[in-house]
Amino acid sequence: MGEGAAKELKSRWLAAAQLGLVSSTFSTLIGQLAASQLGRDAAVDWMTVAAQWADFSWALVFFGLFGRWTSRLAPRTLFWLAIPWAVFTSATEWFGLVPLFPFFQPIFTLQQPYWIGFLVHLSSALIYPLFAWLRLPLRRAPPTSAVRFAKRWAAGALLVLATFGLVSVIDGLGWPLPTLSRDVAGDQRYIRHMVTHHEQGIELAKLGKQRAQDPHLRALAALMVASQQSENRIFDRWWRGWSSEPMALCSSEERLAMPGYLTSAQMADARNAADGEFDAVFIRLMSLHHAGAVQMADNQWHSSGDPRLRLMAHAIRHEQQGEIALMNNVTGIEAVRQATRNMLANNL
Repeated sequence: MGEGAAKELKSRWLAAAQLGLVSSTFSTLIGQLAASQLGRDAAVDWMTVAAQWADFSWALVFFGLFGRWTSRLAPRTLFWLAIPWAVFTSATEWFGLVPLFPFFQPIFTLQQPYWIGFLVHLSSALIYPLFAWLRLPLRRAPPTSAVRFAKRWAAGALLVLATFGLVSVIDGLGWPLPTLSRDVAGDQRYIRHMVTHHEQGIELAKLGKQRAQDPHLRALAALMVASQQSENRIFDRWWRGWSSEPMALCSSEERLAMPGYLTSAQMADARNAADGEFDAVFIRLMSLHHAGAVQMADNQWHSSGDPRLRLMAHAIRHEQQGEIALMNNVTGIEAVRQATRNMLANNL
């Protein structure tokens, strides 16, 4: 870099803040557009934790706090650092910062598997090669190899956004990407059963949302309603895109055989529970119901079905095990231990 260009360098903190705005915006947009392809509802994820501010903060750490060593790294080097930096930042949040000090929010770790945060932070870190361009006045940046690389990288990022946007629009119109399943019949059975299982879970969660005496339990029940309704919408969209036949209702025999599917008497127990007893009854029945969903999702996760459906099953498995822990007021380091076990467990 020439002497004149060096004099025009912005403060690394200012450039880091600008890079943080760009990278966090990119990761937010990618998260919104890609969520449905992974069986996620971006709005529900934001109910758990609106984490995009973290991408901005981590850019300040990387190029501001550590800027003495990082601010002059070549764009290609920044590209290779994206994965280890995303591993470090997402693990720091998932294992420590959010569930423990300073935020004390175990719901993030218990409800969302680690890989979701990793993918969000990776999409942000992959924008870091633009720093070499943002460090200079944009319209007067000299045509160095680093600046040229950064400009091409920016064009590539815009192309990725456009591609995800097109796929998202097509998916929203009811034409999801074709199934990649090696067990189509198994996938269809899982979707039908989980939709039916969720419908009962939503009914029970709505009772909890209305009647729970503990405000935290009411809020958790509201999140259960939102997450299971969104999952059923994704299941329905994938079914309509992957099958020419309408989704058949589950028979009474299928419902009876479903793990965790509550009997009419058990549902009546929840509806008829006295106010002072409702919370305990709700926790007992929802824990049974969730445990059944975990078993169903675990079977799908270990199947040869469509990769998107399997990833969604892994997230459902983690989410519902985590909600059992949250209903039992698990917090602190024990929440991290349970979340780690839940994410890695083989429940077959």
